Amino acid sequence: MQALVKSWIRDKEYGFLDNGDGPDIVVSKSDLIDCHYLRVGASVEFECHMDQKKLRAKKVKLLRQKNDHRQKNKGNRKSKKSPFGVMT
Repeated sequence: MQALVKSWIRDKEYGFLDNGDGPDIVVSKSDLIDCHYLRVGASVEFECHMDQKKLRAKKVKLLRQKNDHRQKNKGNRKSKKSPFGVMT
């Protein structure tokens, strides 16, 4: 599935994905792949599972957007900036 990040509570290490007209999908830091947190509005791909009557996102990956205007590495500068969060 794919969705947009609706909210992220950084100090509690979880957030919610927008599920349209349905209930929001809970996402935890432990389910993120190659990043430490999510930013509101980021597009993600994930597996959706039911857990204690709540929808939970598992194996969450950031999607690179077509309008992603990150700067390319210039010269010897090694930049790993991401508009979504901290990549590892």
